[in-house]
Amino acid sequence: MSHFEPNEYINYEKLEKNINIVRKRLDRPLTLSEKIVYGHLDDPAKQEIERGKTYLRLRPDRVAMQDATAQMAMLQFISSGLPKVAVPSTIHCDHLIEAQSGGEKDLQRAKDINQEVYNFLSTAGAKYGVGFWKPGSGIIHQIILENYSYPGVMLIGTDSHTPNGGGLGGICIGVGGADAVDVMAGIPWELKCPKVIGVKLTGKLSGWTSPKDVILKVAGILTVKGGTGAIIEYHGPGVDSISCTGMATICNMGAEIGATTSIFPYNDRMKKYLGKTGRADIAALADEFKQHLVPDSGCQYDQVIEINLSELKPHINGPFTPDLAHPVSDIGAVAEKEGWPVDIRVGLIGSCTNSSYEDMGRSAAVAKQALAHGLKCKSKFTITPGSEQIRATIERDGYAKILREVGGLVLANACGPCIGQWDRKDIKKGEKNTIVTSYNRNFTGRNDANPETHAFVTSPEIVTALSIAGTLKFNPETDYLTAADGKKFKLEAPDADELPKLEFDPGQDTYQYPPKDGSGQHVDVSPTSQRLQLLEPFDKWDGKDLEDMLILIKVKGKCTTDHISAAGPWLKFRGHLDNISNNLLIGAINIENGKANSVRNALTQEFGPVPDTARYYKKMGVKWAVIGDENYGEGSSREHAALEPRHLGGRVIITKSFARIHETNLKKQGLLPLTFADPADYNKIHPVDKLSIVGLKDFAPGKPLKCIIKHPNGSQETIMLNHTFNESQIEWFQAGSALNRMKELQQKSS
Repeated sequence: MSHFEPNEYINYEKLEKNINIVRKRLDRPLTLSEKIVYGHLDDPAKQEIERGKTYLRLRPDRVAMQDATAQMAMLQFISSGLPKVAVPSTIHCDHLIEAQSGGEKDLQRAKDINQEVYNFLSTAGAKYGVGFWKPGSGIIHQIILENYSYPGVMLIGTDSHTPNGGGLGGICIGVGGADAVDVMAGIPWELKCPKVIGVKLTGKLSGWTSPKDVILKVAGILTVKGGTGAIIEYHGPGVDSISCTGMATICNMGAEIGATTSIFPYNDRMKKYLGKTGRADIAALADEFKQHLVPDSGCQYDQVIEINLSELKPHINGPFTPDLAHPVSDIGAVAEKEGWPVDIRVGLIGSCTNSSYEDMGRSAAVAKQALAHGLKCKSKFTITPGSEQIRATIERDGYAKILREVGGLVLANACGPCIGQWDRKDIKKGEKNTIVTSYNRNFTGRNDANPETHAFVTSPEIVTALSIAGTLKFNPETDYLTAADGKKFKLEAPDADELPKLEFDPGQDTYQYPPKDGSGQHVDVSPTSQRLQLLEPFDKWDGKDLEDMLILIKVKGKCTTDHISAAGPWLKFRGHLDNISNNLLIGAINIENGKANSVRNALTQEFGPVPDTARYYKKMGVKWAVIGDENYGEGSSREHAALEPRHLGGRVIITKSFARIHETNLKKQGLLPLTFADPADYNKIHPVDKLSIVGLKDFAPGKPLKCIIKHPNGSQETIMLNHTFNESQIEWFQAGSALNRMKELQQKSS
């Protein structure tokens, strides 16, 4: 499976056996997604299979966790009482390093500040058999692509951009920590049988058009919720014009359209990448089983989108949402019309989406042209290498030097500004400004906590060109720059190697192997720690209906997991549930007053912060609910957005629709995620009402629940609420959480 795990092997024979069982049962050609998903079924002979309807019980090959979510995942695993993980698992330290002054200084500062958390993760990994990638090793998804993903793998990761591994032909799915605990505990993992959206690629990428433009275009077509409940499967002759890391870029940002994951079929570009990253033996094995790593001829997709790569133009998406797509040629005029700042304050390249050797090479090719004409970036410019291997290799091959010379600051091998880990000094909070990035998300305030920052996402080479010009009004395909000598010149489309001519330079060794026997390892969690807190079980359902719940907040408009549980400075509390609960819904807009973090306390009639109001209700023994809009909980996989409302006394979240990962996370923590049977009923509920959910004694799959709305004037009305609970998920609710239910089953079996 990986040279870091010499005793773990790829089992294509089992994959083949399961695929053949399912193909015989279904008697039809299979998509690639179906082959890999159904190839990992716990019981392929008896599993009910219907796209978009049934829940599948699956056996993933491995688990990966980033440090911000691994804290809660490992705390839950410790609570399970199990001695060791049942599948290969890894922890990656990439989220807690703040971008401030540059790579080395920022890394050392992070090690000092986060020593307690890193020690916890390191010792927990050693005790329970989990590999540990130290801070500075790189971003989880780049490390997975370089070392762990392979064609046909099923991998789950506690980060929404885990689908990055689809660039190597794997089914890699972002989940919450509780899902990861299930897999690490050896329990079959449940996933609603995904639909499959086919994206047929024809033509060939060329010029300024990059792999990033494919997903920026798809995001514009499908929007942030168009992929919900589906796997995006790329196919067609155009696939072969995209590098392996380019395919990973496309799969990575599929998270922004709500897709379960995205995948490309195994081909020579993947084989080339496997060989260059020391895994030629895996490529040779994949060649033997290639018929199972590509779609069957004649397979049927639930929806098909066709994109001609030869006609595709460079795109830039934003601001404030990753599905607002514009051709780069139009963005200047659109920005002026909309009143968006056209001057670019900062350009940022890198992140888990675009930090490959090819990305850095294409950006350096643009920068080199500017330097040749005596120019540097007009905007501030930062570079985030995806891994220690990428950092070392671009240093050796001169790319980093070129990017520095054009005005760039090389940051640590970490997530940095992409997730809000950015100590930004060039503007004041509230100052209207524009940044361009090669990142994946651009929600309000995500990068720098400033709601007036207009963030646009595009390819690294376009970011570099725009940073040199300093304005959104520059189109590198047609516009000219003025050289230091006053002459006009045009940037040529960048060209760079997809992989280094020499072998990759691995850089510093940043991996900690788990010992063969970690039973004697001590894991320390201080009871006075402000960073870590052992978990207490949530209370079981009392067998009664949920009556007279108060409404904590009725949310207006977009509410991502960033709005529910902010990142940035709050990342330091990801292992301490009570402390991080102080950020509950502080970014959500209250429909009652149009403000963030200001809600009416129904018991005192005073307005105050959302977390304080929730704590007051909990103290008074009052249950509460949240009312949400469309695609509630889109974005990050962070399960803290589900743990926090449960911890502070919430019981029900009612919305027009949910994002997949967040809905599952809510169920795992014993909450009731419910949707309006009639979306118009959202308007019937007011923040001052009381709600009762009745009929819970007869709670059953597919059976709607009744909600009684009690208005302050004494009148009542009844609406119906839908849910997607299956029988085992109802047991989670009744037990108080999925973890509680796991313990109940362990006690029964012992």
